[in-house]
Amino acid sequence: MQHRFSKYIDLIVFIVDVLLLNLSFVIAYKSSLGSLDGLLDIPYVNILFFTNLTWLVLSFLGKPFRISRISKLSEILRTIIRFIVVQLFSVSAVLVLINPLVYSREQLVTTYIIFPLFILLWRAIFIYSIRIYRKFGYNYRSVVIVGYGDIAEELKKFFRYHPEFGFKFLGFFDNDAKKSIAKGKVDDIINFASLHRIDEIYCCLPYVKYSSIQKIISFGEKNFIKVKLIADFRGFQNKGVEIESYDNIPVLNVTSFPLEAQKNRVVKRVFDVVFSSVIILAIFSWLFPLIGIAIMLDSRGPIFFKQRRTGKSNNDFWCWKFRTMYQNKKADVQQATQNDDRITRVGSFLRKTSLDELPQFFNAFIGNMSVVGPRPHMLHHTKEYSKKVERFMARHFVKPGITGLAQAKGYRGETPDVSLMKNRVKFDRFYIENWSLILDMKIIFLTIITLIKGDEKAY
Repeated sequence: MQHRFSKYIDLIVFIVDVLLLNLSFVIAYKSSLGSLDGLLDIPYVNILFFTNLTWLVLSFLGKPFRISRISKLSEILRTIIRFIVVQLFSVSAVLVLINPLVYSREQLVTTYIIFPLFILLWRAIFIYSIRIYRKFGYNYRSVVIVGYGDIAEELKKFFRYHPEFGFKFLGFFDNDAKKSIAKGKVDDIINFASLHRIDEIYCCLPYVKYSSIQKIISFGEKNFIKVKLIADFRGFQNKGVEIESYDNIPVLNVTSFPLEAQKNRVVKRVFDVVFSSVIILAIFSWLFPLIGIAIMLDSRGPIFFKQRRTGKSNNDFWCWKFRTMYQNKKADVQQATQNDDRITRVGSFLRKTSLDELPQFFNAFIGNMSVVGPRPHMLHHTKEYSKKVERFMARHFVKPGITGLAQAKGYRGETPDVSLMKNRVKFDRFYIENWSLILDMKIIFLTIITLIKGDEKAY
């Protein structure tokens, strides 16, 4: 038995995920309300329907049920947590928009305590079980390597040292390798495949001629054999290598980053919209009038302050804040300093508590900012620091954020020394190259902790 049931794995995982989601909802209802009476009432039927709908949409967009043979368990579990968080915020936003008093908050919270536990436990048990099954020689894929060299030897070791992934290595094929190493020449692979069941052929570049690779690919297509090309990129430190297509020309992008992937951009955008909506409806809606009145009583001028700042791809946008300074001509060129006489009394409080940044949730909602990302700079400072700090402009590969990793780590406010900006840019680049929804959640948590403790640089 090789892999006759492999094509059903994604479907099995998807179905069990949906069943666990609904089971968690029912258990949470029983735990919170004491019985199942009322579970089929319209309000709870509606929210259960929306809960399933959001999970189906997210599953369609990101396919969290898809499990590769070589996927790390930690990566699989992080993906699941990311999708659950996005779904939780989506459901919470809907409950805020409609009448939240109709539903039990305890039931919702309990659902999203039980569901992650169920699904993570199910994933871990399933993955370990199927890997043990493969380790004993079942559900394997027969593979051969065409082209012999250093990278080919490393690939062979991977297959041999990781039987839990279910690869059965049958041998090398190479025109120049010794007979003791290779089973035959490159052209012999076709005859060999006729006598043995082969599932995957790995062609190692540059040990195989282009004409030979074309023949192997054509043969693979006719015989339902996957053909994969292996190039040695071990010397590159970048985390991702992505293939782009320029008409019929494949191009390897060795500077790709997570937010270039469509599914990651969708996840981050959904999170931004949901999180911003919750903040706008739950906090800004009642706090705005109070802050607005305080600003008007404290000094002359508008309630809001808007400024052109550098956004994604070096495109500028209007960044909104509550006004914290007396109106002045230096606002677009000079950073706020400690004991700055331009700052009003109310403005000082707003800046220390970061409440002046609240209007930027509207920027995040409409899409020219994100909740988390590199902080946007004034156009004047972008021009200045792009000449002083190496790779400064690389921070504009993604949308700017209301908070960021650099700010969560203490690099916020004034930058009188260029070294401070260099450190800020290092954190920004790390964030761009290592983005995940979990990292966004950590940054938000660290930002909240900093706000509670107070930040001496907040002035």
